[in-house]
Amino acid sequence: MSVIQDTIARVKQVDREQVEFHQAVTEVLETLEPTAKRHPELVKAGIFERIVEPERTVIFRVPWVDDKGVVQVNRGFRVQFNNAIGPFKGGIRFHPSVNLSIMKFLGFEQTFKNALTTLPMGGAKGGADFDPKGKSEAEIMRFCQAFILELYRHLGPETDVPAGDIGVGGREIGYMYGFYKKIQNAHDGVLTGKGIEFGGSLIRPEATGYGTVYFAAEMMATRGLDFKNKVVAVSGSGNVAQYAVEKVIQMGGRVITVCDSNATIVDERGIDTDKCCFIMDLKNNRRGRIKEYAEEYKCACFEGENVWEVIRKQGIKVDIALPCATQNELDTENAQALVKNGCRCVAEGSNMPSTPGAVRVFQENNILYGPGKASNAGGVATSGLEMSQNSLKMSWSREEVDSKLLTIMKSIHRACLESAEAYGKKGDYVVGANTAGFMKVARAMLAYGIV
Repeated sequence: MSVIQDTIARVKQVDREQVEFHQAVTEVLETLEPTAKRHPELVKAGIFERIVEPERTVIFRVPWVDDKGVVQVNRGFRVQFNNAIGPFKGGIRFHPSVNLSIMKFLGFEQTFKNALTTLPMGGAKGGADFDPKGKSEAEIMRFCQAFILELYRHLGPETDVPAGDIGVGGREIGYMYGFYKKIQNAHDGVLTGKGIEFGGSLIRPEATGYGTVYFAAEMMATRGLDFKNKVVAVSGSGNVAQYAVEKVIQMGGRVITVCDSNATIVDERGIDTDKCCFIMDLKNNRRGRIKEYAEEYKCACFEGENVWEVIRKQGIKVDIALPCATQNELDTENAQALVKNGCRCVAEGSNMPSTPGAVRVFQENNILYGPGKASNAGGVATSGLEMSQNSLKMSWSREEVDSKLLTIMKSIHRACLESAEAYGKKGDYVVGANTAGFMKVARAMLAYGIV
């Protein structure tokens, strides 16, 4: 077998039950066969074998006390995957599904995503199997403080700078950063996604959603298309989905779907600015369920089904799909339905939302497909801009940050196309994103020697 297949086989043997990690490694490495053939120095230096192993993995207990005075215990993680081109950087996720496999897959993906941003950031991911839903403000604060009480010793502005992710927004970042600052007696900007009042960046909350739409617009422009008057399906209703919806509205598109873990709504009239504000208030302030949108605006609501299932079963026509919920939400059957229903572009706002079968369907049908490590890199890119502002002890305007974000997303799009063509896969954004990100990290690892 080739070094690529040997490495994939070894990962599956050593990390037997880490199926999400297997999926991520296989997806990336199988596109790197041409790099192994063209760059024997990488094979000789063991780069492929080394790049699938995290620098270090930290697993720790998080004991905390709920409002009834009962001691609760959760498990915390931080996977510091690769810091070849800069400090470890990647989000913290609070969700019951969090386990080592998911943390490793996300940290592995983050390594290449961060390399694509052009900013000096390594890849990492962390989190806990804690569910913020149904918890009081006091319970969430106590959990965040207990979590950071262990994790702080592994962080630093030049070591590891986490951000938010699913279940971790501005509120949770504030609680963690406040406790970190007290423990360290330092205001060093070690977390990003902070409030504007204490070192955060304008546009950071919007960045992942905005960036996904910017990337989709760049892809569509290669075929003379844009968002104007296009029907758009968005999954999720959290931070990424909310701002993807907002940006699509600004670009003239008509978003007809959002969802949460309980239901999907389909609003054929389109989600306008006022409705988008309703979703933001519902999810960010009132912590409600998306079915309340259907009750407010008298539209269809499908409980127990995600957006892609509803589109397939109801035969809904869409031009553009933006999966912004979670990993493996869009499978082969639903991908086939999207193609059948006229979809021309898919840009991933979440990490690995399309299964391998779904990706094949998109590519075999010549659908514009932007993988998450490229299309949703705007969030971490703006986190990097927040780090820069913290280092400079200054703040940039909203317009400055948004302009830099747009420039970065255009740069990522260009890098994907150029790398895909260089390795004989013109127009293949998966190959382009993987090879461009990998080669930047690999060259740095090669320069360091065997470390």
